[in-house]
Amino acid sequence: MSTSTPATTHVVIGAGVVGAATAYALTARGERVLLVEQHERGHHNGSSHGATRIFRQGYADAEYVALTTRALELWEALEAAGDTTLIDRTGAVDHGRPEVVDAIAAALSDAGIPHETLTPDEAAARWPGIAFEGHVLTHDTAGRIHSAEAIELFLTLAERTGLADLRFDTRVTGVQDHGDAVTVTLTAAAGDTEAVRTASVVAAVGSWAPTLIGDLLAERGARLPAIRVTQKQPAHFPSHLPDEAWPSFVHWADGDDVYGLLTPGEGVKVGFHGTGPVVDPDHRDFTPVPAEAARLQAYVERFVPGVDASKPTFISCLYDNSPDEDFVIDRRGPVTVATGFSGHGFKFAPLLGDMIADLATGGAPHPRFSL
Repeated sequence: MSTSTPATTHVVIGAGVVGAATAYALTARGERVLLVEQHERGHHNGSSHGATRIFRQGYADAEYVALTTRALELWEALEAAGDTTLIDRTGAVDHGRPEVVDAIAAALSDAGIPHETLTPDEAAARWPGIAFEGHVLTHDTAGRIHSAEAIELFLTLAERTGLADLRFDTRVTGVQDHGDAVTVTLTAAAGDTEAVRTASVVAAVGSWAPTLIGDLLAERGARLPAIRVTQKQPAHFPSHLPDEAWPSFVHWADGDDVYGLLTPGEGVKVGFHGTGPVVDPDHRDFTPVPAEAARLQAYVERFVPGVDASKPTFISCLYDNSPDEDFVIDRRGPVTVATGFSGHGFKFAPLLGDMIADLATGGAPHPRFSL
């Protein structure tokens, strides 16, 4: 075992989108970062993998709408820094329960975000691949994030600063609290171990937060909310329509809400937002639950006529659900935690990286997301 004490180095645990964005935000401020990830680069074991995610501003909550506006500005800055396009502006459409859709419309109006309301028939004429019900609205600032490319860009830009040491296939096997510092024990795939003492560790670990740092936070008088880790099983369905026919969409249905978007080359991704079995993130079989798979196909057959519902390609991913679906981002002593993204955090990634970097460098937590 070797021991090092780089007092100026932030140890960021987790190279999903939140950890990657945090590493980039810290190095952009001139901070040194050791980023460690238990799996390989670009792995498929957490919440961030896959080629696409939705960017949308359609929240009924004014605070989240404001956060999406700031996040969009940072996405555009990231695109400029990487000389690339990360968001395809496909637009987004919400439909379903009138009380939800109308609340979203009101929040967008209050924020000055252009949007349009439609009847189900008008919406179906515009987007024949989707069957609509209830109230319908659309806004053009929304679209499709190239999610895998975004994570890789965060990592690459952090590396280019010369301030980031990125280590994959490296597991955190211990976190020892010293009051004003912690020692993080790292175990590489080959079995080599290293103890790193730091005054700042960022646990951007999503579903792994309760087991990795829950006890440590409790010893400091701060308890994580009950983070419920669930396995989601959306699927890609072959499209009958050209790519440009597909907006991102959310159906505020009676029962489980549904989201969807096109992943070019893979099909239209459709999934239930609020369901899925509770799992241990380290011990899951990635196998779809047959009854839920059948239920998703039945939904798609009814509400997404522009695809072949009989030919799904199922995906497995994790949600780290907080009780109210608010994020959990806070710091206690040398430990900063980021979890509870509840299936809607990716769109905020560059903003989350900035918020977490603020905390790790002595800033105050966002009141809504604090422990």
